[in-house]
Amino acid sequence: MSSRPSGLASSTPSATLSAASHLPAARHFALPTAWKSHAGLLTLLAAIAIWGCNWPVMKAGLNHVTPIWFSALRFATGGLCLFAIQIAGGTLKLPTRRDWPLLASIGLLQMMAFTVLGAIAMTQVPAGRSAVLAYTTPLWVTPIAVLVFGERLSRLQTTGLLLGLLGLMVLFNPLAMDWSDSAGVQANLMLMGASFLWGMTILHLRYYKGDSSAYQLAPWQMLLATVPLLALAYAVEGPFTGDGSWALWEIVLYVGPVATAFCFCAVNAASMHLSATRMSTAMLGVPLIGLLASTWFLGESLSLSLVLGGLGIVGGIAVVSLGARRAVAPVGTPAGKATLR
Repeated sequence: MSSRPSGLASSTPSATLSAASHLPAARHFALPTAWKSHAGLLTLLAAIAIWGCNWPVMKAGLNHVTPIWFSALRFATGGLCLFAIQIAGGTLKLPTRRDWPLLASIGLLQMMAFTVLGAIAMTQVPAGRSAVLAYTTPLWVTPIAVLVFGERLSRLQTTGLLLGLLGLMVLFNPLAMDWSDSAGVQANLMLMGASFLWGMTILHLRYYKGDSSAYQLAPWQMLLATVPLLALAYAVEGPFTGDGSWALWEIVLYVGPVATAFCFCAVNAASMHLSATRMSTAMLGVPLIGLLASTWFLGESLSLSLVLGGLGIVGGIAVVSLGARRAVAPVGTPAGKATLR
């Protein structure tokens, strides 16, 4: 996800001089900018809370429908909402040929594969643990970026990577997980595989640029995820398996239109007014909220290994992100202030 446009960056020296010589005008323009920044932050926080709570909601949904049909419902309803929003706003456009690779990687890997693997895994794994494992993505992106693309790790990034891996070791140690339960082990590995696939799309986005924005491509990517999911659901799970209850459709409305369509629009809007560093740091709240919400709403146990492992993973990702921010800081600029706006 890209950072906000340069036109929204912090003041230049010439802009500061202009503000000093025309103080009333400066106050007139500074207030809306500050309001937009606060509104963007509030929108992002709302999306993070919704995404975090989405994990126990998805777990509850699996009591009413099988995982592949559930995944298909999510992107079918979310995609329909985004198509409607873009048609109403006059922003809907067909993807260009240059957009096709991004259409395929995000639609098939991040949306379809990540979601269906996570849904299948959650039939065996608690929602809180699933949220933590699914967000280990940066721990896979970092070493692959080094080995394949020749990126260099700073000491801080290396420390964060080791801390995150230590958190994984805590979660997977024999005292925290029953290794004789083959179904449980496979489900945990599915979550790790889903996280890895998400990481591959992050690298694709980093090194490949299409013609259209993420917002413009989103409904088409959801459509691309929905069609094979419907076929796969019918082939593997048979005719539609939903129980038709009000609870099912309430959950579908949450995971589709709210947690998928609204949150995508919300994060896209927030990214226009907040730096990439603030965005990536704030997103660490998703697995934490997912863990706490699963404990609160579903009564899942909060074991010591889960707490320590989760903190190690989230802390490691935070340190990796901080190290990446310092690595791109301009020469002569304090690293801690390089991307703060």
